[in-house]
Amino acid sequence: MSEAAGGLRGIVVCHGPLARALVDATEQITGITGALVPVSNLGCGRDDLEARVQEAAGAEPAVVFVDMASGSCMFAVLRRLRQRPDIGIVTGVNLAMLVDFVFNRTAAPRDAAARAVDVGEKAIKVSA
Repeated sequence: MSEAAGGLRGIVVCHGPLARALVDATEQITGITGALVPVSNLGCGRDDLEARVQEAAGAEPAVVFVDMASGSCMFAVLRRLRQRPDIGIVTGVNLAMLVDFVFNRTAAPRDAAARAVDVGEKAIKVSA
C-alpha cells in the first residue's frame, strides 16, 4: 500500500465500527492509505463525538462523509463544521464514493463532495 500524497483528506463519520470498516475496505481496494480518517460515535456522548469530529477535521480543507442524514454523527458534523467553507459534507456514504474520492482529491472541497454524491448515486442499482 502507498501513503496518500497531498490533496484533500476525507473524514468518514459513522455509527459504531462502520467508519473503520469503510476506510479499511477502501485502503484494501485502492492500495492508498492515509487519505481517509475514520471517526466513530462508539462509546462517547455528544460532546466527545463533536470533539472527535473537530480533531479529525483539523485546520485543513476536507470532505466529510457521514453515514446517515440524521443522527448523532450528522449532528456532530453540522455543529462543528457547517460554517467552514473549506469543508464539503456528504451524507449516505458508500464504498464506491470513497474509492473514487481517494483517486480524485485535487478539487475544492465542495466540488469533491458533489463528485462523491454523483459517483455514490450511480453505484446504487437494482438488479433483476
